[in-house]
Amino acid sequence: MSNQKKYIIKGGIPLKGKVDISGSKNSALPILSATLLTDKKVVLNNIPVLKDTITMISLLEKLGKRIHFNVEKNQVIVNPSKITGHVADYETVKKMRASIAVLGPLLARKKKAVIAFPGGCVFGPRPINLHLEGLKSLGANIEIHRGSIHAKTNKLKGNAINLLGEFGPSVLATANVLMAAVLASKKTIIENSAKEPEIVDLVNFLKKIGAKIRGEGTTSLEIEGVRKLGGGEYTIISDRIEAGTYAVFAAITQGEVEINFSDFENLAAIFNIMKEIGIEIQFKKKSFLIKKKKISKYNGITIKTGPHPFFPTDLQPLFLVLTSLIPQGSTIFEKIYPRRFSHADEISRMGANLQVMQGSVIIKGVKQLEGAILNASDLRACAALIAGALAGKGVSEIRNAQHIERGYENIASKLLNLGADILVED
Repeated sequence: MSNQKKYIIKGGIPLKGKVDISGSKNSALPILSATLLTDKKVVLNNIPVLKDTITMISLLEKLGKRIHFNVEKNQVIVNPSKITGHVADYETVKKMRASIAVLGPLLARKKKAVIAFPGGCVFGPRPINLHLEGLKSLGANIEIHRGSIHAKTNKLKGNAINLLGEFGPSVLATANVLMAAVLASKKTIIENSAKEPEIVDLVNFLKKIGAKIRGEGTTSLEIEGVRKLGGGEYTIISDRIEAGTYAVFAAITQGEVEINFSDFENLAAIFNIMKEIGIEIQFKKKSFLIKKKKISKYNGITIKTGPHPFFPTDLQPLFLVLTSLIPQGSTIFEKIYPRRFSHADEISRMGANLQVMQGSVIIKGVKQLEGAILNASDLRACAALIAGALAGKGVSEIRNAQHIERGYENIASKLLNLGADILVED
């Protein structure tokens, strides 16, 4: 791969200092796709500069949107423009699973859409049946041809829709159906909707440009369709997963890091687990501080991932690495993506004592991780390998580290500022 990157990290250095948290990737992507719902000017602030946001902007431009991304200001300006296309091509969509989020808006505006099956992270099946069934309930006709979703409708009409899947509500399916429903005729009620902070953020943006929605943050969304939406300016929330990641980096290196992030309620499940482990957290007005403490003093833990407000699956790989160094045993149950343990094999190669089963990992703490050559398979697995490398004895080389740039803005420079010994090789 021509874009393959290596991160070479010398471990064993306690991180120290302050770190700013960027805008939420999982908010930015659906909110960007929601700009397809209006021809008016939209200004979005706090957009992270990531491969995924650039991919989404590229996709929107191919569909006819005129966009300026001011990367210095983390601001996206979507200029007044009409949608000219309805096809999301494979070359763009294969890079990022969230590309599926243009399906609902395209159906609402163009009455037709062709979307290649999405790519992105690889950790077991991530079906899109809830997206398709929800949109069918609004009046879409959907067929699958040669690896693409072909959807069309004469008119979208509100309906009662249940989005409960095998592993709980789907965040992206909720976003897709919600965005289609805001321009559908009559009322839509989405039961078992996702209530993640990123869905609340999307609802707040849609309301800002004229949508009529109630129930955000609950399992029931009520949408009264409107004929058209306007423009406006909106600032997206900070990334709770990034904040949790740096908290783990601080704890696993036995360092002391102040994390500039103030949406404390969005990290409540994480803070509860960290307190059980024994990590000391000092809350300030617009930040929280992970206090310096020996990892040998931490407690073993049982973690179960789940839909918000439970423990987020995106932080499971980070906490698996952290608990691998806690003397007492720990267990992690993965309830969202039971096969999401590709990072476990790599961390085991560093000396971790892990027993991986279907949907769970039993962890026996070891005193030390050893530096190794590691291979990152996806975004959050790469973050976990970085955590292991930061804590490990000696030098680690993380290959395929370009995955990290899909979800963490300027991670190498942020770690350097905290005192890490890290070198990036293209």
